[in-house]
Amino acid sequence: MRTLNFLPICKADMEALGWDELDFLLITGDAYVDHPSFGIAIIARVLEKKGFRVGIIAQPDWKDLRTFKVMGKPRLACLISGGNLDSMVNHYTAAKKKRHKDAYSPGGASGLRPDRATIVYSNRVREALPGVPIIIGGIEASLRRFAHYDYWSNEVRRSILLDSQADLLVFGMGEKPIVEVAQRLDTGEQIEQITDVKGTMVLLSENCKLQEDALVLPSFEEVSKDKKKYASAFWIQYNQQDPFTGKPMVQSHGRKSVLQNRPSIPLNQAEMDAIYSLPYTGTYHPSYTEAGGVPAIEEVEFSLTSVRGCFGSCSFCALTFHQGRIVQSRSAESIIREAEKMTWNSRFKGYIHDVGGPTANFRRPACKKQLTKGACSHRQCLFPEPCSKLEVDHEEYIDLLRRLRSLPRVKKVFVRSGIRYDAVLADRKSKFIRELCEHHVSGQLKVAPEHVSDEVLRFMGKPGKGVYEEFVQEFRKANEKLGKQQYLVPYLMSSHPGSTIKEAVELAEYVRDMGVNPEQVQDFIPTPGTLSTCMYYTGLDPKTMTSVYIPRSMHEKAMQRALIQYRNPKNRALVEEALRLAHREDLIGFGPKCLIRPRNYVRDAQNEAGSKKGKKPTRRSGMKKKDPSAKEVPGKSLSHKGSPGNAKKSVVIKSDRVQHQSKPEGPKDVKRKKHASPKKIK
Repeated sequence: MRTLNFLPICKADMEALGWDELDFLLITGDAYVDHPSFGIAIIARVLEKKGFRVGIIAQPDWKDLRTFKVMGKPRLACLISGGNLDSMVNHYTAAKKKRHKDAYSPGGASGLRPDRATIVYSNRVREALPGVPIIIGGIEASLRRFAHYDYWSNEVRRSILLDSQADLLVFGMGEKPIVEVAQRLDTGEQIEQITDVKGTMVLLSENCKLQEDALVLPSFEEVSKDKKKYASAFWIQYNQQDPFTGKPMVQSHGRKSVLQNRPSIPLNQAEMDAIYSLPYTGTYHPSYTEAGGVPAIEEVEFSLTSVRGCFGSCSFCALTFHQGRIVQSRSAESIIREAEKMTWNSRFKGYIHDVGGPTANFRRPACKKQLTKGACSHRQCLFPEPCSKLEVDHEEYIDLLRRLRSLPRVKKVFVRSGIRYDAVLADRKSKFIRELCEHHVSGQLKVAPEHVSDEVLRFMGKPGKGVYEEFVQEFRKANEKLGKQQYLVPYLMSSHPGSTIKEAVELAEYVRDMGVNPEQVQDFIPTPGTLSTCMYYTGLDPKTMTSVYIPRSMHEKAMQRALIQYRNPKNRALVEEALRLAHREDLIGFGPKCLIRPRNYVRDAQNEAGSKKGKKPTRRSGMKKKDPSAKEVPGKSLSHKGSPGNAKKSVVIKSDRVQHQSKPEGPKDVKRKKHASPKKIK
C-alpha cells in the first residue's frame, strides 16, 4: 500500500495512484526526506504542482542496474542530484580520511552512495534507461560545472556535464529553470534543442551560434596546465554569476565545449512563499523508521527557512557561485503559517530551533539597486568595511521573531544559523543585540570570526579582529544589563590560504586569552566553486594575481589545527613542533601565557602521578636513569589551570572580555543539533 502524502518510490506506489508511467524520475544520493531543506523535495513538489507525475529513487544501488529500473522509463526525463552535499565532502574529511557517518542516510550509515555520485548515477541511467534525457542539478553539479580543481584527486577535472554524459545541467536554485525545461519537453521539444534557458549549462553542438556578448574562457587544457590561466578563468566565472549583469560563458574541452547561460532571475517574495507552502510532509519516508530515521532531519525539522542568498561573500563559501549574492526572503505571514502548522506536530516540544538561512540576520537585499541592476562586481557589500549604500535594518526581523514567540504552544524561538556580526554593528538604530540576548539565545550564541590574523581575514573576505572584539563587548554589555550569563561559541578555521604557522600561533594565543577550549574547528576544505579553493590550487589571489602562502602538507594542516586545540594532550607533540618552527619557544614553559609545559615536566609529572598509584616510572628508550640527587621541579602539578591535564574538563572560563563556552549547553528539553555532517556552505 502506498504511503500517504509522500511521492511514489516504487511501482506499487504508482499503481495505487493509477499511474502507468512517470513524467519525471528523480534520483538522489540522499535518503528521501520530504522537507524543503532538501533540494530534491523542493524540485519534486514544484513539478508536482505544475501537474507532472513525479517519482523518487533515493540512494539506488549503483552496482545493480535493476535498482534504476524499478519505476520504469519516465516519459520526459530523469533528474539526478548527488544530494544536499557534494558527495566527496560528504565522504571525506579535510585530511582525506573516510567519514564514518552520513547524516543524510538512514541511521547515519555510510557507504550508501558512491563517490562522485552525480557522475555515477548519470552513467548508470544511460545503461539502464537508454534514450531517456538526463538532467543533472544540485550542489555537486552546480559547483563543478566548469573545469575545476578537485582536492581529493589533486587534479583539474573536466566539467561534470561531460563526465556525467548528461544532456543538460541546472545550476543554482533550480525551480525556475526546471519548470521551463519541463514545460518545453512536455510540448514536444527535444532536449538538444533546449539551449537557452537561464540557469542552465549545455553542451554546444559544432554548428551552434554563440550570443554576441558571450565570454570565451581559457580552455580545459589551458587551465589544467597553467595556474595563472586557471585563476584568470575562475575570476571571470566568479564575476558573471549575477542574474542581471552576468554574461554567457563558453569553455572548450578538446573538441567539445560547454555553455553556461545567464543565471536565473531570483525568486520574488510571492514565488518564495508559494514554494514553501507546497504540501511537504516535513519528515523522512516511513521506510527508514526501522533504521532509526535520517539524522539530518533533526537539524531542520523544527527550524524555519526565512531567506536565501548571502551578500557576505566569504572567500571560502560557495554561496556566491550557487545561491548568489542577492538575498531573497519569504513574507512574515508565510513563515508564521509554517510555524503554526509545525506546532501541531506530535514531536514538537515548544521550541523553534532556528529562523534564518545562510545568514540569519539578512532579510533583504543589501541595497535597492540589487533588485534591478544586480550586485556590484567591483566591490563587496561588507568587506573590507560595510558599503555606504548598505541598508541594514533589523526591525522587520525583530518583529518576525516577536510574532513567532507569541504563538500558542511556542515556548522559545532560537536563532542558531549564525549571524553576521559586522552587519549587526552597522545597524545603530535597532536594539537587535539586546533582543537577541533576551529572547533568542539558548545559553550560547555561535558566531564565526574564523580567524584573528588580519592578513588571513583579508584572504577570507571577513572583517578584522577589531570588529569581532567590538561585537564581543556589545554582547557582554547586553547580557550584563539583562542579568544573564550567556556565552559566545566562536567557529574557527585552520589552514586557510594565507595562514602560516606564525598566524596559526597568533590564533592559538587568542584562543588562550579568550579562555575557550574549541571543539568545533573546521580544517579548510578546498571545495569547488570558491575563491579560497582557487587560491589553494594556484597559490594566487585571483583578484590581484599576487602570491598567497598555502599550507599544503597534511602534517602542517595537523599542526595548525593542533595549535587551536592546544589543550588536548594528544596534540602536545604537534604543538611543540609548531612552536619551535615558528621560533616561539617562549610559549613553552610555566608562565601564564605559555601554551604547553616543557616535555620533561610533563613526563616527570606523569611519573609522579603514576608512582602514587604504584606504577613504575616511564622512561624513554636510550635515556639515562634519573639521578636520585637531582632536584624536583617545585610547586607544579597537572591540575594547574590551563595545563594539558585540565583539557578534558568541561568548564566555562571567564575572560576579561566576555564569557566564551567551548561546549554549548542549552535547555535540557531542547534537542541539540548534531554536527555529523560537515559545516554548511556559508
